[in-house]
Amino acid sequence: MTGIFADSGAEIHRIERIRVHIVDIPAVAVHSHGSGDASGIRSVILELETGSGCTGWGEASPWPVFTGTAEANAAALHRHIRPHVIGKDPRQASRIMDLAETTVVGCEEAKAALETALLDIVGKLSGLSMSDLLGGKRRERIPLSFSVANPDFEADLREVGRLHEDGIRIFKIKTGFSDHGFDLKRLEKLRDIYGDCIDLRIDYNQGLPAFDAMRRIRDLEAFRPGFIEQPVKRHQWNALAEISRRVETPIMANESVFSVRDAVAAAQIRLADIISLKIMKSGGARNAMEIASIAGTAGIDVYGDCMFETGLAHAAGAHLMASVPELRLGCEFYMATYYAKEDILSEPFPVANGEVRVPEGPGLGVAVDKRMLARFRTELLE
Repeated sequence: MTGIFADSGAEIHRIERIRVHIVDIPAVAVHSHGSGDASGIRSVILELETGSGCTGWGEASPWPVFTGTAEANAAALHRHIRPHVIGKDPRQASRIMDLAETTVVGCEEAKAALETALLDIVGKLSGLSMSDLLGGKRRERIPLSFSVANPDFEADLREVGRLHEDGIRIFKIKTGFSDHGFDLKRLEKLRDIYGDCIDLRIDYNQGLPAFDAMRRIRDLEAFRPGFIEQPVKRHQWNALAEISRRVETPIMANESVFSVRDAVAAAQIRLADIISLKIMKSGGARNAMEIASIAGTAGIDVYGDCMFETGLAHAAGAHLMASVPELRLGCEFYMATYYAKEDILSEPFPVANGEVRVPEGPGLGVAVDKRMLARFRTELLE
């Protein structure tokens, strides 16, 4: 055998053990959205171990109102996918992912966790980072966006001030969970304080009725938003495409575009100007890269988005976004630093001066603190 794995036989690299951890990590504040509230991170942490003792980590981070539940994703990994992973060589990641895809319908976050853990192992065995395995880094740093989503706006103003001092210049305002006047008041206040020194963006999380969306969006355009995200329900494609054609502010599709097939259809009708790119909803980084490629070919930008995640999923997302040619709008990997009360990584997820620093080192380039993992774990399947 020759090449980067020549130092040891194939058999010892086969996956021998799988652990599925469900964790609950409290947040510093409630975040409200047009589709519901969130007050913490309920996530599934996947741990794969090979015969050589190499461990790969992945994370499935669903949200019940968005994609599904932690319980469903944990069951998909533990009961249905496990038999197709035990004994397999992680370097055959594509074959393993094909098996996972044909074994379980949906549970895209579970598949994202599996692919991430496999790439983490392959990276550690080869000395390559996840971004190397995805084609190589195009950027070392990514501008960070923070979501202004606390229903207590005075508390949010204080938080924005603190984050502005930390160097963050992109703020996404969650709208549609209260009345229209509250949304206008918050945008007006932030523009009064910071002027054009910050990039203000808007996210309705499907919170607008289609019949009234245009009127409300045009009111908000006075505050010069960078983009407006998913104003209408995910299935209302015709309404979303019409809004994209009729307003000057770029419109971003999030909940409406999950899969590669969705991206093809969205590109064909020019559903939106931007697509939110997430490892979780795409079922893995390589699917997400294909979606980004389709979007770029159609002249549609992409944005580095996330779910309610720990620093583990953020690391996978950062490697993805470092590799995507089409990324121009920054990323949203702020949860581990500014939303969760604590995290499960041994070292803090790398954020500095308003930017995400893509982790260095083989695989994900981060380490899980098993003591913290046990502290927040509510269930272990093995």
